[in-house]
Amino acid sequence: MAKEMVLREGEVDISHIVPINRQTVKDKLRAYRNKPWSFVLFILIAIATVLAIGAVLLVLIFTLIQGIPNFSADLFAWEWTSSNLSMMPALINTLVIAILSLLIAGIIGVFAAIFMVEYAKSTNIFVKIVRVAAETLAGIPSIVYGIFGMIFFVLLFGWGYTLLGGAITMAMMIMPLIMRTTEEALKAVPDSFREGSFALGAGKLRTIFRIILPAAVPGIVSGIILGLGRVVGETMALMYTAGSVINAADPSGLMEQGSTLTVYMYMLISEGNAYYGQVWAIAVVLIILTVIINGLAEFIGNKLKKEY
Repeated sequence: MAKEMVLREGEVDISHIVPINRQTVKDKLRAYRNKPWSFVLFILIAIATVLAIGAVLLVLIFTLIQGIPNFSADLFAWEWTSSNLSMMPALINTLVIAILSLLIAGIIGVFAAIFMVEYAKSTNIFVKIVRVAAETLAGIPSIVYGIFGMIFFVLLFGWGYTLLGGAITMAMMIMPLIMRTTEEALKAVPDSFREGSFALGAGKLRTIFRIILPAAVPGIVSGIILGLGRVVGETMALMYTAGSVINAADPSGLMEQGSTLTVYMYMLISEGNAYYGQVWAIAVVLIILTVIINGLAEFIGNKLKKEY
């Protein structure tokens, strides 16, 4: 039995109307025939997408193929020896420097961004100078930070090569990045959030920590992830500040020198072809470590957003 549609007075039958965002293949070909440049642009975008995804997959698959067969229990031994070439001290040093630098840069960078967005006037000359300086510092090559850290912490302070000096140098390097991303995230929060909070009687500080920051969490987490990726992948700046000793068996002392995973990879490569297998295995560990750190940052950011 056919279903009949009964229209009430004033209603319009829209069942025969096809949505404009639904196009058949013929419609698309007809549109491309009328506007050939759209078809060319579509082809270029498709090629760029395939190349980008293919390049990432090529690096990942090739690294996994080369690295996984070279995994062994010796690489995860607690103490380094010339026979096992363990990466555990370097792995622990990497985590220590990453966490410490993130704590320093994250706290200072986020609070500096809060001051510039929520308290300082946009026309303030000091804010403009800080913003330009942060953008400039974010683009400086890492070796410049390494040389500064070596002169400042290693020589001037007399610390020598230390994990603490390396962590502070890394914090200085990623602080402008975290500050700028946090500032843009705070600016993206609609002013209606602030006005509604003030209208309900909330103060400035409560509005910032209960309304503004939770809304800006995704942008802040993005900056933190980018900063962490830069710390984990850094080599030259840490060689000048934390040292390049590959047999540091005690990674617990912040005033001791020691190599991170990337520095350890560089030192093994510089020894010749004999250690290429271990280098590929360390590269796989670096990829896994980066994925875990990014996942944890994303998870913590989502939890904070839901909680507040």
